[in-house]
Order: sequence, then structure tokens, then C-alpha cells
Amino acid sequence: MGRRSNVVGGAELEPDVYDYVVVGAGSAGCALAARLSAHPDVEVALVEAGADRMPLRSRVPAAYASLFASKYDWTYYTTPQRELGGRSLFWPRGKLMGGSSAMNAMVYIRGNQADFDGWSAAGAHEWGMSDVLPYFLRSENNSRGASNYHGVGGPLDVVDLSYRHPLSQKFVESAIAAGLRPNDDFNGASQDGVGYYQVNQRDGRRASSASAFLTRDVRRRLQVLAGAQVQRVVLDRGRAIGVEVAVGAKQRLIRARREVILCAGAIGSPALLQSSGVGPAASLERAGIRVQVDLPLVGKNLQDHLAIGLAWNARDTPTMEDALRPGAAARYVFGRTGPLSSNIVEAGGFVALGGSAPDIQFHFAPVVFWNHGRERPPVRGFTIGVTLLTPGSRGEVVLPAAGARPTIDPGYLRDPSDLAKLAEGLALAREIGEQPIFASVRGDTWYPDNEPVADTKQWIRQRAETMYHPVGTCAIGGVVDSSLRVYGVENLRICDASVMPTITRGNTHAPTVMLAERAAALLTQTEGVIQKR
Repeated sequence: MGRRSNVVGGAELEPDVYDYVVVGAGSAGCALAARLSAHPDVEVALVEAGADRMPLRSRVPAAYASLFASKYDWTYYTTPQRELGGRSLFWPRGKLMGGSSAMNAMVYIRGNQADFDGWSAAGAHEWGMSDVLPYFLRSENNSRGASNYHGVGGPLDVVDLSYRHPLSQKFVESAIAAGLRPNDDFNGASQDGVGYYQVNQRDGRRASSASAFLTRDVRRRLQVLAGAQVQRVVLDRGRAIGVEVAVGAKQRLIRARREVILCAGAIGSPALLQSSGVGPAASLERAGIRVQVDLPLVGKNLQDHLAIGLAWNARDTPTMEDALRPGAAARYVFGRTGPLSSNIVEAGGFVALGGSAPDIQFHFAPVVFWNHGRERPPVRGFTIGVTLLTPGSRGEVVLPAAGARPTIDPGYLRDPSDLAKLAEGLALAREIGEQPIFASVRGDTWYPDNEPVADTKQWIRQRAETMYHPVGTCAIGGVVDSSLRVYGVENLRICDASVMPTITRGNTHAPTVMLAERAAALLTQTEGVIQKR
């Protein structure tokens, strides 16, 4: 029997054996470990490289960017991107309980029916919208109540923001004036249109996957290993038997009676496979890693949402910079409302550029979003962010050597259609921002170099950034089967955004939690986890 002490980190430990070893306590890992551990005869270890607890500033919604490039962040950078002028883009990824759900903008978007039906049509059997919707509903506790599109009673709170900035209302009204239809529920019957986002919050605080699923009662039945960096999956004759971890200066083997389940994300999971000798043989050999299983598509198929913001100077109106004033702080401390309860990107929308499903997503911020929110913006203003939802470009995650940090090459704009769609979306953002509704508060269009943009496409190449949604590097059909089992390795699954065959239309936290709900059901129903071996 595995021990039931709650948190272990930094000390030498006795070897332990568990039924399931879940690697990574992010959006998927927290949910999956909680669901599996609900069965009293099943022992689960949840292994997380980062901190065990969310810092206080993570719980304050408007402060999420303060965790970027901190000890709570993996602080990745891409390789120089040829189509972006040789720039290396900053990729924050959460290194703490809750993973990136502890430092994201909390927007709850499932994606479009076309996403999941597209997965199913391409061979990811039983991953169509009708298959996955029950698992979205299972996790959800929606403040709007139960319906065909929403669930109640689940661990993950989904709410309307208690505070909305007046500029966000102007954005919604201006977008409608520009021809977009109003939509009060992007997770309802239709995704198209403009409106306010629902968010993962509870009583004005962030509701990360950790705070939602790893309640005190759940943690009592789990072995949580924080500060434990997994080095590799240990394979024995083609079978995963556990993971090798570094806890402080000590090495340790955590054994799995049944399965190892990687939930380390679109960067971490393919990197762990490669460090374990599972991946493209030629690449592993170049890295000096012994090939255990030649699986060519590990790390391939990397997709991300590229985004570009258009900003205007604001005049005679407050912006989100005022969230730091004493009055706003008091509103939050005593009432959990006001600007500090905002997720910054309160409003947005979805637009189809020609097909039946959206290609562009808008994120409106009542502030100039500058350097990923890591620095105070140089001017007071507001931003309409334009995100490409359907990239044709593909990249890869490669482990250059055992123990090295992975090399991340998203391949941004390699598909020329991506640049054309972003340019079209940017033109629509300008049309929205220049509507008469904004006239009383809008100054000039703001450019970082104080020079008007002569060539929109060149400006995109110079200024586009990630929307923090990497997926696809261990895709269903390429690396795992429809039950998320890794090809060629027994007792090894992957459950995180890396298994998505194509990126979903919208923010990726919600579909990643859905993957965990579905994986838990697969294990319970098909593997008989209730009956102890």
C-alpha cells in the first residue's frame, strides 16, 4: 500500500508503489487524479515539479501576469521564428499546482462543435461533440444554472464576472454596430458573435484546476508529490512501470501497478516521452538517448493560437491601470469585487471569415496589454486582441539531449493563409475600435514605435505573440489511440492538451479539463479500477 501523507518535497523518501502515477498537476492532472482517487481501493500519486500551493497573487484575478517569468513559471522561449522577423517568443507555462490554470486569464470556452466533430471524422473515434459534451457538463458548476449546455454541481465554477469595466461595454456595443451579432453564451447553441466571457472564479477569486478539484478532502486520499521533477518514464520490456523523479538532490523511483499517465502538457509530455526513449528514432539518436520505441510523431503537430493586438490611447476615461489604486484594492479585499476581480479580457467574440465556424477570436482589454502584462504600459489605453483560431502552420517540440530543456519551434506563419486571416481579423478590429461609440474616449491609434503601420502584414510579423495555447504534440491517431494509450508502450497514457489532433476554437483550459474527465471515465469503465487487483 502507498503511504497517505499529503505532500512530500525536498527530503529523501522511501520508495512507494501506487495504482496510478499522474505526472503533472495542471488543468488535466488535478482533475484526473481527483476523479481516479474517488474510488477507495485505488491509490493515486500526483507528481508535480513546481510549488505545492498557489501564491496569494495567483488568487487575485487581475494579477495573473505577475506570475509570468517567476519561480512559478517554466519561462519557455521559442526558437527564432523566421516568419516573425527572427524573434523568439516568450511562452509562460505554469510550474505549480494547477499548472497554467493558476496563471491564465480564466476564460471558459469549450471550443466549437466543428472542432470535436472534426477530431472524430479524422479518426479520433468517440471524440465528437455529442461524445464530449457530457464530460464538459460533468466538471461544470455554472452560475446560470443547469441546461442542455451547462452543468451544475461539478467542481469547476463557471460564472459571469461580478465587475465589468465600462470600456468593455463600449467594445461590445461597437462590435455590434460593426455588424457582429450579440451572443450572451459562447458555450451555448452558437459560438459566433460578441459578448462577455464567463470565467473560472469563485467569490471573486481564481478557480484553478487545483483549487477546484484538489479540495482538502480530495488531498487526504491522494499522495501529492510537489517539487518532484520527473526525469523519465521507466520502461521494462515495453511496459511503463513507473517514473524516475528528482526530489531536491535525491533521485527516486515512483512505481505504478497499473499505469503511468502523463499530464505534463504540450511541451512537457512529448519531452518526457523523448527522454524515456519514445519518439522519432533519428532525433533520439542525435540526442544521445537510447531508442526504446520508434514513434515518429512524438513532438510533431505543434499548434498554437497566434495573436496581434491593436491599441488606442484613451482620453478622459479610467482604464484597468486604475485597478491598483487604494479604493480598488479596498473593494477587492472587503467585497471580492471591483477591478481586481476582473480577468482583464472581460469581453470578446468569434468571427467566421468565410466558412461555417469561426476563424478569429477577439479579446478586449481595457488597458494596453504590454509585454504580456509584465510591465506597466507606456500609455493609458485599450486593446482589441485578434487571435487566429485555425492555424494551418505546424511546429514541433524536440528534446536536444537527455536532461536538456526542450526546443520549441511553433513554425508560426509557415502556412501563408495564417497571415492573410490575421490581417483580415486586424482590419475588422480596427473597424470596431473606430466606431462612433468609442469616440468620446478614443484617442489616436497607438503604435509602440510611434509610427503608423504602412504594411499590416509586416506589422503582424513584427508584433504578433502567443495566446498561450500550445496543443497537439502527442496527438490522438499519431502518438496515442482514441483511449489515450501510447502506441507501442503498455500501461502508459497521455491526458493533456498535447493529445488534441487540432487546436480548438478558443481558450484551451476547458477542453483540457474535459479530456481529464473523459480519461477518468475510460479508466473506470474499461479498466475496472473499482475492483482492486
